[in-house]
Amino acid sequence: MYQVKKTIKTQAYDQLTITKLVKTDHLEILAISLEKGTVFPEHTSPTDATLVLLEGDIVFHIHGEDHEVKPLEHLRFPKEEKHWVEAFENSKFLIIR
Repeated sequence: MYQVKKTIKTQAYDQLTITKLVKTDHLEILAISLEKGTVFPEHTSPTDATLVLLEGDIVFHIHGEDHEVKPLEHLRFPKEEKHWVEAFENSKFLIIR
C-alpha cells in the first residue's frame, strides 16, 4: 500500500523540468528542477501557492521585487500574479497549491 518514490531525487537538471507529484480536487504538488542559468518564464498560478526550495539557489521575481530563496526556505505568493524564477545553481523546488 505504501511506496517510497524517488521522483524528486532522480529528476534531471535539464533546463526546466516539471513533474506533477499530487493532483486532487483540493491540492496540487509540483516538483520543479531548474538547471543553473535557466529561467522559468513569466507565468501565473491559478491558486495561492507556496514554493519550498529543496536544493540550489533561486531568485523569485514578483511585483518588480527580487526574492532570493535558499535551501529549506519557503515563499508564499498569491494567485494570478505574474512572476518568474531564475536559477543561480542547479535547483529543485516544490510548488504546493
